[in-house]
Amino acid sequence: MAKQRESIKAFLKRKDIEISARRYGIDALSAMAQGLFASLLIGTIIGTFGEQLGIQALTDIGNMAKGATGYAMAVAIGYAIKCPPLVLFCLAAVGGAANSLGGAGGPLAVLVVTVIAGECGKAVSKETKVDILVTPLVTILIGVGLSMLCAPAIGAAASAVGRAIMWATELKPFFMGIIISVVVGIALTLPISSAAICAALSLTGLAGGAAVAGCCAQMVGFAVMSYRENKVGGLVAQGLGTSMLQMGNIVRNPRIWIPPTLASAITGPIATCIFQMQMNGAAVASGMGTCGLVGQIGVYTGWINDIAAGTKAAVTAMDWIGLILICFVLPAVLTWLISLPLRKIGWIRENDLKLDL
Repeated sequence: MAKQRESIKAFLKRKDIEISARRYGIDALSAMAQGLFASLLIGTIIGTFGEQLGIQALTDIGNMAKGATGYAMAVAIGYAIKCPPLVLFCLAAVGGAANSLGGAGGPLAVLVVTVIAGECGKAVSKETKVDILVTPLVTILIGVGLSMLCAPAIGAAASAVGRAIMWATELKPFFMGIIISVVVGIALTLPISSAAICAALSLTGLAGGAAVAGCCAQMVGFAVMSYRENKVGGLVAQGLGTSMLQMGNIVRNPRIWIPPTLASAITGPIATCIFQMQMNGAAVASGMGTCGLVGQIGVYTGWINDIAAGTKAAVTAMDWIGLILICFVLPAVLTWLISLPLRKIGWIRENDLKLDL
């Protein structure tokens, strides 16, 4: 028995099959978000510009990019779990099937099915003299077969959880505004993907608006709070890039996380209760914050979608005021104000927020 275990361990190591929370819960999930960004999200942005400017070519390009969502996610996940080329290419078919059959919860179905199919493909890759036939057959049969069997249920479960969160937010906007804003904001700064989580749960509506608020509080908050250490470079890198850059500093001094997290607990319920800010664009944008202004573009896209659907009359001044306050002004002011006493009492010391830029 011990020999068999050692033999299996040696085989998995040789095939670079690492069954771990990091590879599947961080690497694969983050890659899935990149695949979503490179297809659905960028396609939505391009399509929105095309519709607003009346340029049909841009609208068509956006639709084509959105149509590649499942394929892009699967290939990105395969790359993250270190699939060899032939397995990686086959995963495009797997992703297309899982995303289509998973419905609104397609991204989660793609993640689960692609990981299993990819690891099975890696296991048989280059183990036979007819690898060109065996590897695609195993990868696609397992991946598409699992999609047919499991993707609808996985997608339905993810959608049900997302709907429950959105229903709870509608019912209790104050408390859920705090919870969603804080949790998704923290996920954005951790080395996992808040965007992929929001996409997997199809998190839109008021809940999506709270998620945007939490992500913006982390990104803009850290950018402004650390300005004295990181200057303009840090402001841009964190404010338009990612607050994940501060993760190393957070490990060294977790107290630096207090100001942006408290700011998110304040802006979340303001978004849900006062401005009723909703994310009715692509769900993945709910977890993007101010990264490339994707969260704000997503909110704007939702406004346009609502107007087209007849559920919203027009974009109002209050909509714009809410968006600017929630995404930029309040995170900056609140985080800076909360950080002042923490610096004064020594909880945040000089250079605790310094980045190597």
